[in-house]
Amino acid sequence: MIDLPTPTEPEDALAQPTRARLYALLHELGRPAATAELAQRLELHPNGVRVHLERLAEAGLIERERLRGRRGRPPDVWRVAAEGRPGGRPPHAYGDLVRWLARAIEPTAKNVRRVEEAGVQIGEEVAPRPRRGAEPADELLGALTVLGFQPRVRAESADRLALTLRNCPYRAAAKANQPVVCGLHRGINRGLLAKLAPGAQLSEFQPRDPARAGCLVEVMLAQRGRPKR
Repeated sequence: MIDLPTPTEPEDALAQPTRARLYALLHELGRPAATAELAQRLELHPNGVRVHLERLAEAGLIERERLRGRRGRPPDVWRVAAEGRPGGRPPHAYGDLVRWLARAIEPTAKNVRRVEEAGVQIGEEVAPRPRRGAEPADELLGALTVLGFQPRVRAESADRLALTLRNCPYRAAAKANQPVVCGLHRGINRGLLAKLAPGAQLSEFQPRDPARAGCLVEVMLAQRGRPKR
């Protein structure tokens, strides 16, 4: 479960408890979810949940999408918005701990390799369960969005997906020890691919200044994956 900010302003969409629970649940699931599923998990009526979801969408915190490949009228599903920025100040203790741990690991080639392999396992653990019929590229974009990277497609073809990551959620730790933290991130990407796009390969991973973000990621896909934009 994510740490939700403490609402401080009346217009904060997360000031309403049910909306805060819905937003946290979408983060916890790590994948898009339908109104009915969210309502069932929170033991609420779908009509009321839909109103709250629409309010979160108006605030830019979540996005609505239509499932493809279904007969009849495809149901709406909801996902965390790539541009979503909840208000408030998150707790900083975890960030401090990560920064200190990063500083404690000497950035030798051997250590970076070990950290990357640990990242592969982490990526496999945090990857959401792939949706039936979903494109691998859509799944990867969704997972990176939930992790806070704000991915944007910069190029795509039948077998290639190139992304720019516009936010670095690990920026404080990366400033303390960028080789180790970026090695971990590279491994996490590999782990996500192993679960969400079997057969795909991480063909390019170019870290950038964590304060400015903009890391470049390129994936060679085993099958076509065309994100919706």
